[in-house]
Amino acid sequence: MPGLEDLYREIILDHYRNPRNRGELPAPPAKRVEGFNPLCGDEVVVFLDVGDDGLVRDIKIDGQGCSISQSSASVMSAAVKGKTVDEARALIRAFKAMMSIHEQRLDADGELTDEAVAPDPGVKLGDLEALQGVVKFPVRIKCATLSWNTLAQALDEAS
Repeated sequence: MPGLEDLYREIILDHYRNPRNRGELPAPPAKRVEGFNPLCGDEVVVFLDVGDDGLVRDIKIDGQGCSISQSSASVMSAAVKGKTVDEARALIRAFKAMMSIHEQRLDADGELTDEAVAPDPGVKLGDLEALQGVVKFPVRIKCATLSWNTLAQALDEAS
């Protein structure tokens, strides 16, 4: 669908040119976690502020890299801000399932399985779906998932 691919390309470029939630938060109280892809040099720093009520009160993203890694970080930050930790983890699982290719897929617990994983109908990906075309280029999947892996680590540290 050329029209849909063009829309997705525009969403990715918009988030790359005008990143959401760019900057830093004081750490502490926010958690600061760095992610790095040594294969291409992409860097993402996630600043995460989770309240005592389990809500992601604020998130800021810093770093540098390709348009895929940086737009994925921007879309991710907009998607998880204001969500509960459990909702953020569900988004991580859904996004990583979307990024899975071939026989390796992630189950609901984030473990590799040979069985196809059906998307959770309760998790709406919204603009994140713009990144689904990345699976056509397996070498770029790590670019798209870098910020998500970094967020998962930040959530673990915040718990």
